[in-house]
Amino acid sequence: MRLGMSIKIRYFLGLAILAWSHYSQGSEFVLAATDSTTSTVPSSYAVPGAFPTSLYSHYYNNPTATSAQPQPVISDPVTHEIFPFSLTDPDNIPQYDTVDPHPLPPKASSQQLLQQAVAQIKSIAVNPMFSTCARCQASLEVAKFLALAAPEQGTNLALALCQYFNYSSSCEKSYGPLVMGPILTQVVSFADVGGYDGQSICSEFLGLCPAPTTTALNLTGWFAKPKPNPLPPPKQPSGQLLKVLHLSDLHIDPRYANGAEANCTSGLCCRDNAYNSLSPQTPLVPAPRYGSFLCDAPYSLITSVLEAIPPLTGTESTGFDFTLFTGDMLAHDPDNQQSRALNEYSEVVLYDLFKRMLGPGPTYATLGNHDTCLPDLASPLSLGGALGQQFSWLYDHVTALWEQKGWLPSASVEFSRAHYAAYMVKRADGLRVISLDTNLWYRSNYFNYINSSEPDVSGILRFLTDELQDAEDAGDRVWIIGHVVSGWDGSNSLPNPTNLFYQIVDRFSPHVIANIFWGHTHEDQLSIFYANNGTNMSAETAQAVSWTGPSVTPLTNLNSGFRVYEVDSATFEVVEAYTWKSYVNDYPALDSQTEFGPTFEYEYSSREAYGGNITWGATDPLNATWWHLVTEQMEVDPTLMQTFNSYQGKGSILTPSCTGECIPARICYIRSGSASIAKQNCVSGYGSVQ
Repeated sequence: MRLGMSIKIRYFLGLAILAWSHYSQGSEFVLAATDSTTSTVPSSYAVPGAFPTSLYSHYYNNPTATSAQPQPVISDPVTHEIFPFSLTDPDNIPQYDTVDPHPLPPKASSQQLLQQAVAQIKSIAVNPMFSTCARCQASLEVAKFLALAAPEQGTNLALALCQYFNYSSSCEKSYGPLVMGPILTQVVSFADVGGYDGQSICSEFLGLCPAPTTTALNLTGWFAKPKPNPLPPPKQPSGQLLKVLHLSDLHIDPRYANGAEANCTSGLCCRDNAYNSLSPQTPLVPAPRYGSFLCDAPYSLITSVLEAIPPLTGTESTGFDFTLFTGDMLAHDPDNQQSRALNEYSEVVLYDLFKRMLGPGPTYATLGNHDTCLPDLASPLSLGGALGQQFSWLYDHVTALWEQKGWLPSASVEFSRAHYAAYMVKRADGLRVISLDTNLWYRSNYFNYINSSEPDVSGILRFLTDELQDAEDAGDRVWIIGHVVSGWDGSNSLPNPTNLFYQIVDRFSPHVIANIFWGHTHEDQLSIFYANNGTNMSAETAQAVSWTGPSVTPLTNLNSGFRVYEVDSATFEVVEAYTWKSYVNDYPALDSQTEFGPTFEYEYSSREAYGGNITWGATDPLNATWWHLVTEQMEVDPTLMQTFNSYQGKGSILTPSCTGECIPARICYIRSGSASIAKQNCVSGYGSVQ
């Protein structure tokens, strides 16, 4: 083998030497043949200049011409067809062969699209090349295209995925065609599921992505005028006090069943179908007729609190100057037990009771997340057509009730009907009340994940800004009411809209906005708004305060309560706030008799409870500056936070204590007027006492 290789190498080396020798001498060279003979070959060959026309019998052009390549006529021996000149014409090269295009697959049926969507999402879910977040968003992309191509299959996809991933033990009740299935189909069809929207959905509802960062605001052109500098002189107190009632979160349960399981392990308790898994047939804790800690408010509790309010507050003969109701009328029924009729029933019942039992003063109400069907939802008008108007039935009905009760003028009602039941009403005393539908920034409203990087998709904050500008121009003061808190621990509201809301409050405080009022959490809470997005939180920079009203419903593990404000009639600042409560743990003892119902008792005065070590005038308002000073006292006196913690749960025997890390966290929540500030500054996990 090596010998053969050696011979071959010597042979080719010899040829190379001969070639080099010939090249260097410019003459013929002699090649030794294998048979020991020699032959002489030319070192070069000049091809004739004319094209060999004899190669082909026919040409499309003159093959002897030097200005173009020859174009012979070629015949296919298989098809016996002649290739046309247009195929090789250098001056007109053909584009996109249409004679025999590649076929497309057959159009998939709606059912096939569903099957493929399910299969692809299952495949994505186990693909190790994707991160958990990427799997979620890629799956949403599949769902989006199914929703666009075959929207009638959107619900079926939701059900299939619910079952496959075991999202719920009752998928049909949660994601069926009469509950969330169509809602999810709408959302994924409109949302940018591969971008910010999808990341938000995967973060909020599935916990599979990190939460996206708050979008940087561009406020150029948002405000018609800059903030006045200096501010206009503050209005001087009149010394005359208005009495204002604050009710929130009644959650009337007309389906409440006396004697049913009150300590259930399934759904809403105090219902005939509720049970405790330890004793499915016999209630371990029979539901008292006035309510229980794991139940919404029965008729008996609703009428009891409304009956107790006038004598407790000294308004039996006068009534209140006005009442604030910061939302949530309906019970926490599961989605499959909700209906428009139940929604409207609860509205009619509660507004009628307010009118008949609280005196002649108007009630200014706002919609809660449990005041719509399905709960939590409000679609932006920007969806257009029927999709944008799918909750108009709610706005039409509730605004008509407000007008029928004489609480709103017709002009406010007409605007409210067309704008999510939001409104502005200017009272005869000069105060403007602006009601917002805060479902439009609620985290659990799926529609808020369409264009969620934008802070005001619905236009509700544009409305607020314009109304505040009008108030500033007129020298009026404003109260803002809504349901879902804008800040606190940041767990309830979305960062982008509440970030914009915070800037709006900054622009119009303290000279226009006098107070803000929320509900929703069922707890007694409060938040402070500061200048410059809270970059410097001090008594000097505190500008506005939001009061979160205690709930009437005991759900969950709370006592029942309400609050009354004493308000200066010129400045519309809160001078004093009083809160009452009723001990829910006492209710079982009332079942055996009818002489006495629940007892509501005075719980505390805000000024007395928190202002003992603060230098403050006896009639000075409980404004943002005062409340910041309260938080400073909490930092040096932990017992003051224990007081706040007890009042937060309305003195419930089930309220856990707040110690250690909880204290600075809770102070941080009080100083957070937006979700973005809370998420940026505060430790999570200590927001609720439930």
